[in-house]
Amino acid sequence: MTCFSETIYKPTQQAATHNNKWIAYLTSPDNRHALPLFTSLLNTVCSYDPVGLGLPYNHLLFADTLEPLVEVALQVLIVTLDHDTSNVVNEESDESLPDNLFINYLSRIHRDEDFSLALRGVTRLLNNPLQQTYLPNSSKKVALHQELLVLFWKMCDYNKKFMYYVLKSSDVLEVLVPILYHLNDSRADQSRVGLMHIGVFILLLLSGERNFGVRLNKPYTATVPMDIPVFTGTHADLLVLVFHKIITTGHQRLQPLFDCLLTILVNVSPYLKTLSMVASTKLLHLLEAFSTPWFLFSQPQNHHLVFFLLEMFNNMIQYQFDGNSNLVYTIIRKRAVFHNLANLPQERSAIARSLAANSKQTTETLPRYLVLPSIYFQIYCPESLAACEERVELSGGGGGWAPSSEWVARWRGRLPLQTIMRLLQVLVPQVEKICIDKGLTDESEILRFLQHGTLVGLLPVPHPILIRKYQPNAGTAACNVDPPIWYDTDVKLFEIQRV
Repeated sequence: MTCFSETIYKPTQQAATHNNKWIAYLTSPDNRHALPLFTSLLNTVCSYDPVGLGLPYNHLLFADTLEPLVEVALQVLIVTLDHDTSNVVNEESDESLPDNLFINYLSRIHRDEDFSLALRGVTRLLNNPLQQTYLPNSSKKVALHQELLVLFWKMCDYNKKFMYYVLKSSDVLEVLVPILYHLNDSRADQSRVGLMHIGVFILLLLSGERNFGVRLNKPYTATVPMDIPVFTGTHADLLVLVFHKIITTGHQRLQPLFDCLLTILVNVSPYLKTLSMVASTKLLHLLEAFSTPWFLFSQPQNHHLVFFLLEMFNNMIQYQFDGNSNLVYTIIRKRAVFHNLANLPQERSAIARSLAANSKQTTETLPRYLVLPSIYFQIYCPESLAACEERVELSGGGGGWAPSSEWVARWRGRLPLQTIMRLLQVLVPQVEKICIDKGLTDESEILRFLQHGTLVGLLPVPHPILIRKYQPNAGTAACNVDPPIWYDTDVKLFEIQRV
């Protein structure tokens, strides 16, 4: 690892394309031990069981000499797999470098027994810190989750057959739960933003396949300690609750991940047979927060979040209406949110008032770091409402971007509200009538009515299911260099001299 760490002393822009000669030789055809080295490293990681025979407190009686070996093996694996030489040119001879044999070997694994060994090894170590025992601290815990997630990412990225094997297996949920646990645990820690990125990218990669969405319908019965609302439901509910927690209580550096989080929910939404009342309420809370005029007009891309949430609701109504009475009931209760969206003002005076109205309600609804600082209003509304009205007519300029009536009109007309508005048009009068006729005050009776209802023939023609798959690009490549080995580069060394 000392030899391989040359990367951390390079500037960030050079780190991705720098040719590390130590790694290049270890993974090149010149090293005739490359294959046994690769298989030994992978076997060392995947065969490690920190619990062993399961005797309580055995880790206190006997020293575990394997854990340091496994940790170093993991780090060597992910550092070498991260050194993709396919697009790197030799700085001395301007010739293409030989292929990385470790990547080549990983991509050629194809036997189910090998996939099973790798998947069981990764899930065993990922779930180890989450295991609960009756005797306190009686079982050994290992903290290898960052390295394991990067290795799992590399395996899915370089070997699509392995990813399809994971999705076909029920063990995919054994990967999902620890990822959600660490995402929830790391959301407020800015030093672990790399871990957040890799976890979200793994889920985005998996959500591009139908089997992942179908697997989420399995009931969630684990007792993993997480600070989320208590619920009874499926793994889909767990996914929604953790994502809601990340969006509403995370730190500011996670804001670029919002699109990814909502894309994951959109991808799996056509296959979610039922959502709990808790998860449904959290989704409507997100829509309520993101659809406030003040938030929609504050940044040029904020309306995308509303589009994602509306698409998710449409998918569940069109394809899984029968089992999602909780979501339908919550939509009916919060119907004012959808009516406000349909009647969103686009006049310059209304936009100006929305930007100037930093009301208490908006501040409480949105996450703290999404509430713009006072400097925003000094830029966009420097003197008065009249001055702000003139400002919002500009779509750019020296002060930066500003919303205009034309900009609002362009995307407001494309809001996919037809399905939801039709649902409200049909069901709201029925629910109001049954409440009046029977004097209902208990929501359980209304839910029972909605469970037996149908919208067949009343909704618009179902739209095709659109799945947004993970597409690697320069931005994601930069994020994937960070965790957990090379979190930052361009390290400067210094000496302390005694006087």
